[in-house]
This record gives sequence, C-alpha cells and structure tokens, in this order.
Amino acid sequence: MMVATTGHSLGTSDEPRQEVYTALQAALRPNQISMQGPDLFATSRDCTSKGILLARDGQKVYPPHWVVWPESTKDVVAIIKIANRMKVPIIPFGGGSGVCGGTWALRGGITLDLKRMDRVLMLDTRRMQVRVQTGINGEILERFLQRKGLTLGHFPSSIYSATVGGYLACRSAGQFSTKYGKIEDMVEGMQVVLPEGAVVDLLSAGPSRKSLDFKEVFLGSEGTLGVITEGLFRIHPKPKIEFYRGVEFPNLEKSLRAAREMLQRGLKPAVLRIYDPLDTRLASSYSESSGGSLSQYISSWLKPVFHLAKNSSLKIALKNPRLLKGVTDLMTSPCLMILGFQGIGEFPKAEQSLALKYCQKFRGKDLGEGPGLHWYKHRYSVSYKLSPLFDEGFFADTMEVATTWGNLTNLYHAIREAVGNRALVLAHFSHAYHEGCSIYFTFVGYHEKEQESRNLYDRIWKEALSACHMAGGTISHHHGVGVLKAPYMRKEWGDAFEWLCRVKRGLDPKNIFNPGKMGFPEVWQD
Repeated sequence: MMVATTGHSLGTSDEPRQEVYTALQAALRPNQISMQGPDLFATSRDCTSKGILLARDGQKVYPPHWVVWPESTKDVVAIIKIANRMKVPIIPFGGGSGVCGGTWALRGGITLDLKRMDRVLMLDTRRMQVRVQTGINGEILERFLQRKGLTLGHFPSSIYSATVGGYLACRSAGQFSTKYGKIEDMVEGMQVVLPEGAVVDLLSAGPSRKSLDFKEVFLGSEGTLGVITEGLFRIHPKPKIEFYRGVEFPNLEKSLRAAREMLQRGLKPAVLRIYDPLDTRLASSYSESSGGSLSQYISSWLKPVFHLAKNSSLKIALKNPRLLKGVTDLMTSPCLMILGFQGIGEFPKAEQSLALKYCQKFRGKDLGEGPGLHWYKHRYSVSYKLSPLFDEGFFADTMEVATTWGNLTNLYHAIREAVGNRALVLAHFSHAYHEGCSIYFTFVGYHEKEQESRNLYDRIWKEALSACHMAGGTISHHHGVGVLKAPYMRKEWGDAFEWLCRVKRGLDPKNIFNPGKMGFPEVWQD
C-alpha cells in the first residue's frame, strides 16, 4: 500500500541545490535557467481559485527551486536525466491556465516551462495532420491553421493562454466538442520523455499499434508519467458556413430531452449549450457593454430581495447562504439553449432545421440568431470575469462533472443541493454526446475573514465532490485532477487505482514526475 508523506528531496542545505544548479548550467544556456523570485512565483501556481485565494491573502504558495526553459526534446532529456540522477522533482508547465493545482511544486524542484518549444514541425494537407511541439499556444496554433484554411476544431475558454501540452495533459474539451470531440479524439500520435530520460515515439500509427494504443497511458496524466514534447493532430477544413441561434425552453427538463433526442438521432451541432434558470438570467442579459462588474450585476437581480443592504446585495446574500438558496430556488425562469452549426454547402442549414424541429417538439421557442451570435462574440469572456471577484472579497470557482443522460438531472440537483447551502450556484450543460453530457457549475462564495473564506472554499469542494460520487457522476470531464481532486481519485477508480499506482511506480520509481498530483503520493513509502 502506497501512502503520501511529507518531505523535501533537497532538504534545507544549499549544497544539494548548488549541485543541481551546476549540472543544469552545464546542460543549458544561461538564459534557459532562472532562480529569480518573479520567475519562481509565476510558476508557483496556476489559475486554481485556491491558489488565487492563498496569494491574495499572503499565504504559502508552492514555488520551485528552479525554472528551466527547454527548446527541444534533447534539452528535456538532459534536464530529466539530471533530475532523475539527483532525485529532484520535475513539474511540467505550459501556459499556467490549469484550475486544479496541477503545476504546484509541492516539494520544490525544477519547473519545466515548455513555452519555448512552440514550433510547428509539419503540416500535411493531404493526410490532414499537423505536428507541433507541445509548448505552442493554442490560439497561435489555431491562427496558423486558419491562415491555411484549416482548423483544429479545439476552442477551450483558456485558448489564449493554454498550450497544446496542457490540452493533452488534462484531456481538455473545447466549446465545439460535440462536433470535433475532445483533444483525445484529435491526437493521432505523440512523443513522450519518460522519468529516466528515454524518448518514446508514439507519433506514427503503424499496424502494430492499432490494437494497443499507448497514447492513452499519457493522455490526462498531468505530467506524472512522462513529459509530452510533440503531438500529431488531425485537422479539418475551416468551415465556410456557420449558424448560431438561441432557443428558449419552459424548463430545464424539456431542454435536456430535446438535446438528448437530437444527438441520439444523429445530429452533431458544433455547439450545444443549455443554461439552468439562474445562468439563463446571466447569459441572456449580461454583456460586456452593460457595464459594471459581475458581482454588481448579480447583486442587481438580488436587490429586490435584499433591498435593505447598504453594501453589495451579493455579500449580504452570501452571509446567509441558506436564505439565498431558498430565494434562488423560487427564481424560476426559462432555460436558454445555444445551438451552432458549421460545415459546407447545405448541410449546416439542414442540420439546423432538423434541430429546431426537435426543439419545437419539447416546446422550444426559436429566439433567432441574436442569442447565438451574442454567445459567440463573448464566448471567452466569462473566464475573465471570475478573477475580479477576488479583488472584491469574494471567491469563485468552476467545477465540471459528467454522467449519462438518464442520470443527468439527478447529478445536477445533487450537487446544487450540496453547494447551494454555502454559495451561489449557477450551471450550464455543455460537451454533449450520444451517451451523456457534462455539467459545468460555477459557484460564488464569501466570508469576511480570510482563513474562514479558505475553509469555506474547501468545504464546498469536499461536499460537491462527495455529492458527485454519491449521485453516480465522474468528478472530472476536462479540467483534470491536480491536487484539488486528488483525494477523490481512489473513490473514482475503485480497485483499479492500485493498478494505476503500479504503472506510476514502474515508470517513475523515484517519484520525481509531478509528485502529489492525480492522487499519487508526494513520496513513496512501502
């Protein structure tokens, strides 16, 4: 049985650290290594809300001892061999856009910042493939492809900051996943460097690999099993025709039934998103042009209830979460569905027409293209509206879970019930497939005291993840695990988690690859 213990492989002495630094200096150029405070701080956390809370409150973060910037697979191999020989942790780092603490240097060590490995290595328009180094930014890759009349079809909300390596490490999903799939449906090969420095070439898809796909071992492993240095991806022609529109349903149940039927009948909209009643109010009315912060807007529609509040209605409401839950339970409103269709010729128009017929069957009212185009224009905006809440004293976070269609409303109500007694909860349904769908929850909380605010945040996550398992859902659809969900991996995997630990220990016997993530211990102990 392997359990986690605390400890630091480098101890407190400067001598081992200097030895590592000297070895890195011999392998790299001076501008590829840093021990400067700003560089260490910049890679000490990602976009995890808990990390933002800690930084806001002046609490402990998790800096590495060194940041290194490899520029080739050869550099990565050299760095990893040094780390393996000296038993120093290696933490792969892409754009820092993760939201689960997957890049926290829990034991210090070397942060391997891959952003200089940003080259497009091959574009084959006959086979419709692109091969890239995994430090390339997602938006830069997409713009490169679109200039060629092509697309990867992967548009996560983090596209402006995320890297391709981050996509693969967390099995990310983009906003057009119903049409194009998640990143694991797009990748056709990869190159991986193992903890001992061996390079594994999984870039070619020869006949011998069709029955056993080793890519699956490293996809979603968050740098705990290997460092992915190159990826080979399937690409598509850039769509020439696009349609977006909104449909209003009288309730959530009818909107979900319409979505399920259209997908199981063979339709594949590029976009299918359903907002619950509270999120519908936000999605329908709030835009960048409306002015004010997100908290001010939410407060405005809470004001009729908390009208005596001299300060923010939202702060007053969040001091009384049970009352707030009762109020929001009574706030009934229609549910908004956003549909999008892409392609060539008459096909997108025909798909849209059929989809609207299925919507009408469940009392869906076509709102025209206005809501769809509004969503498309502001589709990345929400990611930038959460962090200002921290400056106003709140905290906010998102949680993506998933399950099959038959269990979807049960999972939605279970998590909303668990979190609603402690925070304001909004949700939308996206990343929908033939078998089921993901639910993307957003919660906003508040406490006047810093430590109590962090404790409340932890309780919310604990109760939400427990409720997810009790309701038969999976705790992660595309954000990954990191440290945030690590305590729940054994419950998620059951007995199979021991086999996963055996894979980890077999590949990484010294436990230097991103220790303490994915439910793995920080150090091995027999």
